Amino acid sequence: MSGLVRSQWKRHVAPMLAAALLAACASSPRSTPTTLPIFLPTPRPAAAPASGAARAPTPAPAVASQSPQPTAIASPVRTPPPVDVTPIAIPTPTVPPAVAARFPEPAVTFATPAFEPGRTAFTTNAELRNIVHGLERSAAIGEHATAVSVIALGTTQNGTPIEALAFTRPNVAPAIAGTPVTNGPARRPTVLLLAAQHGDEPAGTEALIVVAQELAAGRLGDVLDRIDVVVLPRANPDGAAAFTRGAADGTDVNRDHFLLTTAEARAIAQLHAETAPLVVLDRHEYPVGGAFTAKFGGEQRFDALLQYATTANLAPFVTKAAEEWFRQPLLASLRSAGLSVDWYATVSADTADRTLTMGSVGPQVGRNASGLRNEVSLLIESRGGGLGRVDLKRRVQSHVVAVTSVLASAAKHADDLVKLRQFVDREVTSLACQGQVVLEAAPTPSEYAYAMIDPASGEIRRINVAWESALQLRTLKSRPRPCGYWLAATENEAVRRLRLLGIEVRQFDELGELRGEGYREVGREEIRGGSEANAGASTRLRVQMLPALLDIAPGGYYVSLEQPLANLAVAVLEPESPASFAANGVIADLASEARILLRPSSRMSVLP
Repeated sequence: MSGLVRSQWKRHVAPMLAAALLAACASSPRSTPTTLPIFLPTPRPAAAPASGAARAPTPAPAVASQSPQPTAIASPVRTPPPVDVTPIAIPTPTVPPAVAARFPEPAVTFATPAFEPGRTAFTTNAELRNIVHGLERSAAIGEHATAVSVIALGTTQNGTPIEALAFTRPNVAPAIAGTPVTNGPARRPTVLLLAAQHGDEPAGTEALIVVAQELAAGRLGDVLDRIDVVVLPRANPDGAAAFTRGAADGTDVNRDHFLLTTAEARAIAQLHAETAPLVVLDRHEYPVGGAFTAKFGGEQRFDALLQYATTANLAPFVTKAAEEWFRQPLLASLRSAGLSVDWYATVSADTADRTLTMGSVGPQVGRNASGLRNEVSLLIESRGGGLGRVDLKRRVQSHVVAVTSVLASAAKHADDLVKLRQFVDREVTSLACQGQVVLEAAPTPSEYAYAMIDPASGEIRRINVAWESALQLRTLKSRPRPCGYWLAATENEAVRRLRLLGIEVRQFDELGELRGEGYREVGREEIRGGSEANAGASTRLRVQMLPALLDIAPGGYYVSLEQPLANLAVAVLEPESPASFAANGVIADLASEARILLRPSSRMSVLP
């Protein structure tokens, strides 16, 4: 933070945010935030799942709860017509009885197609679309009336519509495709909820159907008095239909938030641009067993794993808000519902590597890309990868409890979130032409006492593991922050994708001259596997900087770093950044790109 900005922060913004953040810290991490009682039932003994997977008959100990008995959740307003629900091949693993006893079925009723009696499939794309359109309505007259609008985001590679729902109050126009929305003084903060970027992780979608039904029925009315909510229940319909991780072409959508090669990633980018969320919650399911059990000899312990954005160049106060305003209440909510929780962590495919890593620090991953937009970006992963329908109700419950907590926290801190975003946007804008920008970072090696289940006895045991902490990153490569980037007039595709990302691009209207630095490639590395890879591999460039005096002709482009999305622009335009445009052929020639070290004086026009 520059000295000037630091002094402004201390005089004007810090007192307000410090009080709010310290208040969050001062509360007990076990204290329960405002949530709907229906989402916090007392667990009951496990029932055998429809899949027929082995379950333990032993009931779990009762968990203390002040919640009333849950009631059935309302069905969609419009009865969906019959659709094809022919099940596809879904794994039905056998769970060791001692492990199954640790995850009893919760005493709650969910009215989604996946929970219909005798059902062996999940909610289909056709059923989901009927539900989404069945909930759509204009706001009725009244102070607390809610408008529910469908946002059309295009179609998948196989032609399936990608649609979101916007829940707004009548004094604020609902989000409509093609109409940008800004968080001005008259607008409440928007929270974006999305699920199923990976098609074989169904619990998040089922949970968002439940949440959408609750919002439409007015049972979260106090929340909607303070915030607007946008729900994308299934970001990868093709993958869900085939029960595969990737999109129809195999691309991992959650690694495509820079290159935007898939219709699915472009739909998510469009949703960010149109709704301008201040908070984003992304739902996934982490794989059970597999490499983890082979390396450590135990089963994963936790119902849910939590994380927020962890990549280079994040605004530190956004990270602080994510931890204190959201993750701490999330921990309390999940634990009070009898659900176990810890940090998100992954294992590598290397059988000799017994390290746990706190998720990817690559900027192109969904939660990190959202963080670079200055959004409070949160991740929840339920225990579910490879389980098919085993423990489905408990997995959905984990997501519903988490969403309820996040919405309550966002409503509580609605005014603070607006002020925080305004400050961070100004701060990021002010950093152009000064200081350093990180091009490459890595987690910090440490140790962690990690809990797991003994598959034979069901006992919880903790072991010290090598732990790659993403909470403190090591800078591997940095460079002075430029004023902006020049792109040749031929780089239309790069400009198109920058604009899809919401980054402001200007075009030179007249001849001019710019002092900067060009790039020359000196090395190229193919990275196989690991958290940085998309579809199994990624390319990393190594470049040499060359002083340059550029003669600018009309039609060339300029991406200024004097804008709120400056750190996102750095991540896609610096050739040595993970998943950069240059490394992946979006910018075909390094001679068509340069860092600009002084503010241009030539006349430019902002592209609409």
